[in-house]
Amino acid sequence: MQKAVVLLSGGLDSTTVLAVARQQGFAVYALSVDYGQRHRVELQRAATVAQRLGAVEHRTVAIDLRAIGGSALTADLPVPRDRSADELSQGIPVTYVPARNTILLGLALGYAETLGAFDLFIGANILDYSGYPDCRPEFLRAFETLANLATKAGSEGTGRFRVHAPLLKLTKAEIIREGVRLGVDYALTLSCYDPDAAGRACGHCDSCLLRKKGFAEAGVPDPTVYQ
Repeated sequence: MQKAVVLLSGGLDSTTVLAVARQQGFAVYALSVDYGQRHRVELQRAATVAQRLGAVEHRTVAIDLRAIGGSALTADLPVPRDRSADELSQGIPVTYVPARNTILLGLALGYAETLGAFDLFIGANILDYSGYPDCRPEFLRAFETLANLATKAGSEGTGRFRVHAPLLKLTKAEIIREGVRLGVDYALTLSCYDPDAAGRACGHCDSCLLRKKGFAEAGVPDPTVYQ
């Protein structure tokens, strides 16, 4: 089986991506990143998901992005709540973490090199998303080019790195339906930006609102435990 590195946050999208990679026949090596996010409880969910969905290995790398801040997820800034659909579609929200996907994919690339893997999976999405510039296809293509320029394997021509974003053009409802088809238990996942100490979702942040909307439109019961 070919090896693949899957970025796994423990949320709905990345969990579905892990299931997709397994369904495509990859031996999955899951990578989670503790970057100082306020919703660090998601890392516990990631560990459970990796085990349940058959990852060969699950590693967590620590890198403290609180040192640079700039986001409601890594600094003392309020998480937006109960924004309307129009508000969600306007601009880049304060929950954007500067350069996060660049950093995460860089770590996944390094891990892949040590494994002899050439396939990187990420749960980026451009439809039901919150305006993050590092979820766009242009960024993913650019990173793939970078990966093949900046690595020993790429330089020596021993393989070509590929960035897979299988959810890129799916709505949240379509993502959920695909996950259900693949047997994903979404009760294991956490999407909330501001959960409480018990890991219960707030139900009001952008991510919770998109998740609720997705389950409603998919016609699938929402298993999320809300505060």
